[in-house]
Amino acid sequence: MSIIHHNIEDIYEQYYDRLRRFLTLKTDTQMAEDITQQTFVKVIENIHSFRGESSLFTWICTIGNNILRNELRRKYHTQEFNMDMYPHEHRFISVDFTNNVEIRMDIHNALQRLHRIDREVISLHLDIGCTFKEISELMGIRMSTAKNRFYRALNKLRKDLEDKDVRHLMSIIDYISVVNKGTAAIDHSRNDQEKVLRDIISELKTNVERIHTRVRHQPTKRVTIEIYPNLPSFHIAVGEPDAPAWFMGMIEEDTIKIASPLDPGPEHTYESIIKSTIHLYTMWLVKDINPKAPKWLYQGLGGYEARLMTEDHIRDSIAAFVHQGKIPTLEKLENNTWDFETMKGFQYAFKLSEFVVTRYGEDALNRIIRDPHDFARAFQCSALEFYDAWVIQLKDTYRDDHAISRLTTR
Repeated sequence: MSIIHHNIEDIYEQYYDRLRRFLTLKTDTQMAEDITQQTFVKVIENIHSFRGESSLFTWICTIGNNILRNELRRKYHTQEFNMDMYPHEHRFISVDFTNNVEIRMDIHNALQRLHRIDREVISLHLDIGCTFKEISELMGIRMSTAKNRFYRALNKLRKDLEDKDVRHLMSIIDYISVVNKGTAAIDHSRNDQEKVLRDIISELKTNVERIHTRVRHQPTKRVTIEIYPNLPSFHIAVGEPDAPAWFMGMIEEDTIKIASPLDPGPEHTYESIIKSTIHLYTMWLVKDINPKAPKWLYQGLGGYEARLMTEDHIRDSIAAFVHQGKIPTLEKLENNTWDFETMKGFQYAFKLSEFVVTRYGEDALNRIIRDPHDFARAFQCSALEFYDAWVIQLKDTYRDDHAISRLTTR
């Protein structure tokens, strides 16, 4: 059957996203989107001219390439423009940790040591999903050459990334993706990056099963941990370039994104970033149980399990506010702005989760996770009575601090 008889909507559905990702290898995200739209206008106008001499995807990519080339010539007023693949600033390798966790390490530097053609073959096959036949057509090389270059490049990546402690973790490169086009990657040494991987794995091994047991849940899906080279690149990647320095990690669907502990910014340390993986993993796990769990619960339990904050730090942060009666309600702890930090939301949420676990036990914790509105079943009291009991405990906990404070200020 001639391609002209195919439904243009089916062609659009099948190839639009693949073409956009292909063009992203050569230009920025916005231009790639614009060129993709222009390309499909041309495809609709010229579909009758497709003769099947190459795959349909290759034919569409050729149109997109030509439009992009013309646009770049116009934009930069040059006679010729190098259409080689732009270097991607952050690319990640996935390493299985458990049945439920994988860690993506930034392998930008290892990729840059590959030949340009090898990088392009890897990107076309793994990022875009091109077959080796399509790669041979797009690059003008034999299909056997494309296969050989791909597998040789993967072997070189494995060799570059291996050491005796992580060789078994990096035996299979099963996923490489482009995740950001922001600031340049920082050239951390291979040994330093491998230490980060070992330390995160050690932290997870020490804590994950305990957390699963506490919340009585095995994850229903996999979570990925992505490690960005530094704090600014993390902020840019998550769309928050002006974020405060304390913001070093977040959850996006089933991906935990963190700044590298090798460059954590002014308000964190190597150790605090490593521990934050437990905080974020616990938050993700609670949301896996119940996506509607309240912030005070998932944020607080994350902090409680990670033990990022010492009791001395919490006391110094909130004791004065407790004595002044400035204790946020459960509703106010749902704040999703940067004010959550300035209102000491992390500290109060921590103390709330600690209160639940130590006063009511794990049965109550699991009930409130799964049904956040049923305080009567979880705690045998109303939400207001639960809150009042917590406030009383806070005031009792920090009563001595208030007395000492009055003596030292006389």
